[in-house]
Amino acid sequence: MSATTTIPTLETERLILRAPSLADLPALVAFFAGPRSHFVGGPLTEELVWRTLAGELGHWSLRGYGRWAVEDRATGAYCGLVGLWNPGGWPEPEIGWQMVDAAEGRGIAHEAALATRRYAYETLNWSTVISLIAVDNARSRALAERLGAKDDGAFTHDRFGSMRIWRHPSPDQLRRAVA
Repeated sequence: MSATTTIPTLETERLILRAPSLADLPALVAFFAGPRSHFVGGPLTEELVWRTLAGELGHWSLRGYGRWAVEDRATGAYCGLVGLWNPGGWPEPEIGWQMVDAAEGRGIAHEAALATRRYAYETLNWSTVISLIAVDNARSRALAERLGAKDDGAFTHDRFGSMRIWRHPSPDQLRRAVA
């Protein structure tokens, strides 16, 4: 991919998944200052959050896919980041999410993750995808289970430590479940 990669916009009933932007920086700084960020490398200083945002955009250029900023269609509020993630050191591509406190408990991460998985399978023609979840992250584990993912083994990351691999249903498994 080149530095001019176009990041597609996805829309769901309640959400817009769009390119991350500098306008998201204050919400990201607040997220990474809070305790919820410890599952994804936080807390971080504002400078490191800026670099994290640049890394999100760079991932799109290097891989041709990445994570979207999730926006509430009704209010325009920033809800978090959800999308496809596969940085160096990852075992394979994942659906990853990190949501701000105000988006918690509203089904936003679930809706955005379903749109992401559909994009991976229908647009990118992937046959499998995982989510890596910290062992003690019960909320993310519950979301993975709600998405139909199954525990598929352990992974130890240099920075994040012990994680579990959650394997999402394949496109064939999803088709059979609907039939």
